[in-house]
Amino acid sequence: MKNPPAKPSQLITKEFAKVLNLNYNKKKADLTAKSAKSAKPKEDANAIWYSLEELENYIHYIKTQGLEDGYTVDGIRFYFGVYPEDEKHGEKAGLTTLFLVPTGKKTVTSTAKVQSFALVQEQTSSDVESLSPMNYGNIGRPPSLTY
Repeated sequence: MKNPPAKPSQLITKEFAKVLNLNYNKKKADLTAKSAKSAKPKEDANAIWYSLEELENYIHYIKTQGLEDGYTVDGIRFYFGVYPEDEKHGEKAGLTTLFLVPTGKKTVTSTAKVQSFALVQEQTSSDVESLSPMNYGNIGRPPSLTY
C-alpha cells in the first residue's frame, strides 16, 4: 500500500471497549428493570451495525447535499433514541436505536478580501438540519452480542 491511512487518534483498547460495553449493558438492564411496565419485557439493542457501503454512501450523500445546501459537512454526530411504543414500529417498538446526523458549518461567501481570525474562530460546527439523519441499522440484542 503506497499511502496507508494515518492511525486515528481516537482509538481505544479492546479491554476498555469491553468495559464500556459491560457498563452500558448493566446500566441499561437497571433502567429496564426499574421501568418495566409490561408483563413481557423485551431484550433491548446493545449494538447497531451499518455496512461500510451504507456508511460510505451516506457520507458521500451528506457531503454532496451539504454543499448544495450551503454547508461544509465536517462530521457525523451519533444520537441514541428509542422507537415509539406503537404498532407501526413492530418488534422495534420501545427499543433503543442509534441515528446519525451530519454536522458542519454554513459556507460564508464574503466580499471582503481578508477574513478576520476572530470571525473564523466563532463559527462552530453544528447539526445540519437541512440534511436527513440516517437510521435503521441492524440491531444486536443481548445476550448474543457483547463486546
